[in-house]
Amino acid sequence: MSAHHDDHHHAPDGHGRALRLGVGGPVGSGKTALVAALCRVLGPSTRLGVVTNDIYTTEDADFLRAAGVLDGERILAVETGCCPHTAIRDDIAANLDAVETLEHRFGPLDLVIVESGGDNLTATFSRGLADRQIFVLDVSGGDKVPRKGGPGVTTADLLVVNKTDLAPMVGADLGVMARDAAAVRGDRPVLFTSIRREPEVAKVAAWVSVQLRAWSERPVSAG
Repeated sequence: MSAHHDDHHHAPDGHGRALRLGVGGPVGSGKTALVAALCRVLGPSTRLGVVTNDIYTTEDADFLRAAGVLDGERILAVETGCCPHTAIRDDIAANLDAVETLEHRFGPLDLVIVESGGDNLTATFSRGLADRQIFVLDVSGGDKVPRKGGPGVTTADLLVVNKTDLAPMVGADLGVMARDAAAVRGDRPVLFTSIRREPEVAKVAAWVSVQLRAWSERPVSAG
């Protein structure tokens, strides 16, 4: 893992810091599995750090460390002690401290992923914490979930509908979910995934790679 420090092909991003990617969504939607998959796919070519959020435990961070997807020291846990969305939207100080700690220890980094604790459809990241946001739903919640909307579904930069392999078992119509998601999101992208069947999450990783390129090429004067 430490070989990433000396990877000479990374150009300075012009911002003086990594792209910060927020990953949110309800409990059980597959956020941690998605973060693990992104670490596996992007890790060999991207200098990474991860911050996880849980209310009273470090369970998600422990899972990622045990899975060996990243050097364990590059994964920090924030115990929010409060409603999960508070720590990513309202009082982001603990998460910012964790992000900045990773950048101080291992920087320069290309990407820091901040995973929210499980929350409902209203959860969004403060733009002071996350430059890009992914919101994860899972099919087992039923095909009605996208049309319920909520800030997480409607405003995230990318909506991921996970566990498509469960659709036949729960009677969910993926076509209906795609139609309803498009109706509430406009031209914002939606990707359907099954991390169980496709552990490399190629489409999501490709989207993240595009965001990384855009971040590294964006002029400082653009903000």
